Amino acid sequence: MATHTGEQVSEIVLPPLSLYVHIPWCVKKCPYCDFNSHTLQSDLDEKQYLQQLLADLDSDLHWVQARKLESIFIGGGTPSTLTPQFYQQLFDALRTRLHFDLATEITMEANPGTVDERRFYGYRNAGINRLSLGIQSFNPKHLSVLGRIHDQQQAHSAITAARKAGFENINLDLMHGLPAQDITEALEDLEQALSHNPQHLSWYQLTIEPNTAFYSSPPPIPDDDRLWDIQLAGFTRLAKAGFQQYEVSAFSKPGLQAKHNLNYWKFGDYLGIGAGAHGKVSQLTDSPPGLEILRYNKTRQPAAYLKRMHQFAAATSIIEPEDLPFEFMMNALRLVKGVNPDLFRSRTGLPLSTIIQPLSAARAKGLIEPSRLQTTELGFKFLNETLSCFMGN
Repeated sequence: MATHTGEQVSEIVLPPLSLYVHIPWCVKKCPYCDFNSHTLQSDLDEKQYLQQLLADLDSDLHWVQARKLESIFIGGGTPSTLTPQFYQQLFDALRTRLHFDLATEITMEANPGTVDERRFYGYRNAGINRLSLGIQSFNPKHLSVLGRIHDQQQAHSAITAARKAGFENINLDLMHGLPAQDITEALEDLEQALSHNPQHLSWYQLTIEPNTAFYSSPPPIPDDDRLWDIQLAGFTRLAKAGFQQYEVSAFSKPGLQAKHNLNYWKFGDYLGIGAGAHGKVSQLTDSPPGLEILRYNKTRQPAAYLKRMHQFAAATSIIEPEDLPFEFMMNALRLVKGVNPDLFRSRTGLPLSTIIQPLSAARAKGLIEPSRLQTTELGFKFLNETLSCFMGN
């Protein structure tokens, strides 16, 4: 359909919907971690947390609006601190409330220090079909500095155990730019990961975030020149191994990109349940025709969350129309291939003409391709500068 100005207008429909489940507990808080994670001080009452998760979900069900789930992601914290029985009961309950099937991507994060083959069998039988293992490094020195609870052998054993338990879709989380790390050490981590033939690798740079132990006492991380050399060498090695980079830190074998994360980056909707979980939801509007998009976050502290009766959201806010272009581009431009321009209207409810001025400016600087909402090689390298073109639009 075209407007009287000739601009192509795509139909506005509700975006795809995913579900995020947050498990806020871990065995030990890592010094670099700024996620909502809390060291487990005593035995966890799994039944109580399950009841709260389902009550939380029930309060959000009106946002589903007959949509089938694209994906489910269980993150933390350390979800593998909870038993397979917990997840079996969770999925039994989810199936009575939501539409998903055996083909739906269901990912769980797991810490190599909290799992074994029997536990993996239980998770697989409960319905989890994709694992994301938090390896971070195979190097004993770096594992110690990062405060990980597993060692090199446990990392390898966890991957092997997951395979034996029937997991055919495995992501390995690895970090680079670690304290005093050189190129040889970074590439050795990749080699050890590649030896297990994973379907997906998340290879991301260590960043020092506020409210972390590393922020209070910063370790000596590589300088920008060394970081760039590490990245280039790593990208080359991963490409040689048949991995395609499809996002800033995400690499996969062909056709095995993470559906859940793709939905985030393409500005899809997602329900978030659990202590500290975030969600983004949309509803169609009639006058004018478009979308109203909201973000919310749930009560952060686990003890407070467990006491909630009905109101689980700690804060809810509407994304104002003037903020939508930056919000959309901040996600879409993380993708190596970007997105089709039509997606801007279908996911924001705004015409593409809303961003024509900053888009033209970014293209004039050689940062964005002429026919897609996609960065050039230069724009991807300097992504923050590219995104700044859309701030305050």
